[in-house]
Amino acid sequence: MNRSTAYATAVIAVVLLSSCSSATTDVLPPTVSVSIGQQLIDLKKAKDAGALSEQQYQTQVRRVIDSVR
Repeated sequence: MNRSTAYATAVIAVVLLSSCSSATTDVLPPTVSVSIGQQLIDLKKAKDAGALSEQQYQTQVRRVIDSVR
């Protein structure tokens, strides 16, 4: 590879990489669709596995139920 080819390759790389970045690009959070029933099942499993105390379980169940009101 001669010097002019290396220079041209470097210039092209800089142009391509600079076009990848934009201040106006928004990153959207992933959309996760979990039903209320599935959330309650998951909470019950967590409580049964010992990951949540009874009080924590009740608090989270109330939070899930209140979120649909």
